[in-house]
Amino acid sequence: MRTTMRAAVCVRAGGPEVLEIRELAMPAVREGWSLVRVMAAGLNRSELRTRQGHSPGVSFPRVLGIECVGVIADPAGTALPAGTTVAAVMGEMGRAFDGGYAEYALLPDALLMPVTTTLPWEVLAALPETYLTAQGALDALGLQSGDRLLIRGGTSSVGLAAASIAHAHGVEIAATTRRPEKAAALAAAGADHVLLDGSGSLRTPWPDGPSHVLELVGARTVVDSLRLVRRGGTVCVAGSLSGWQVPDFEPIAMIPSGTRLTAFHSDDLKGAAGAAVLQRIVRNVEAGVYRPNIDAVFGLDHIVAAHRHMEDNRATGKVVLLPGDDHKALP
Repeated sequence: MRTTMRAAVCVRAGGPEVLEIRELAMPAVREGWSLVRVMAAGLNRSELRTRQGHSPGVSFPRVLGIECVGVIADPAGTALPAGTTVAAVMGEMGRAFDGGYAEYALLPDALLMPVTTTLPWEVLAALPETYLTAQGALDALGLQSGDRLLIRGGTSSVGLAAASIAHAHGVEIAATTRRPEKAAALAAAGADHVLLDGSGSLRTPWPDGPSHVLELVGARTVVDSLRLVRRGGTVCVAGSLSGWQVPDFEPIAMIPSGTRLTAFHSDDLKGAAGAAVLQRIVRNVEAGVYRPNIDAVFGLDHIVAAHRHMEDNRATGKVVLLPGDDHKALP
């Protein structure tokens, strides 16, 4: 039985260099928590903000990582047997307790989602946070076949996942990017129209506007999205690439009459609430209906490079960490 494990520890708030590889004691299993051998973990921009010191209540040192996939190594009191493939996401992972940037993680049983799949670990790891968020946001929008969807922040991992899901359900999609070289990735994900979203006012291909807007840029563009959506349409905020707060937001002045503004938080599909949804997503990926976009795969020893890659906005799609692969780095 191993007594120690390797982990990427955020030792203090700061730049990517504050992530250090350390040998830690193996977490002690306790009632209501299970030890999971982490086979892969998706990286997320929220972890950048935590590392930078912008997540209230997070103390350091901390093993970051709000999601992971792996197998149960020690089930403690859970009904899931050892060896079960599981995913876990949110629920204060990597914030209130250590998360997925490690060879093993001690996780609350309430977060564990059993999954049956033949997908490679790096592909499975690209799905929980990204695809559950995309699916939940599209459900909140109430999309139907034939609707017209604008995705702001289309080349984010959630944006690409949303395009893949919506395309499979017969939705006409326009997706935005600030970088022309990323247009091909949007088209490959299923976007019918690729729009360059610069500092000026965005124009859509529909004279009366999209019926729905998935707002992933957040604070900087949400008011413009409310202006763009057709009267009676819906805007769902499910991302915060440009920050959390809309300055001087005046709902009556800024939300057109009859237009709906809603939101989706991925914590709503954690644990049991998300298990069936994730299994359905996995089946669609296995069948080739959804096409997950993996930008890069890093080993644990390259976690600093992985964070720099995300922070420099070089990623188009999901960045994945393989804690058991010490040598995997960006090609």
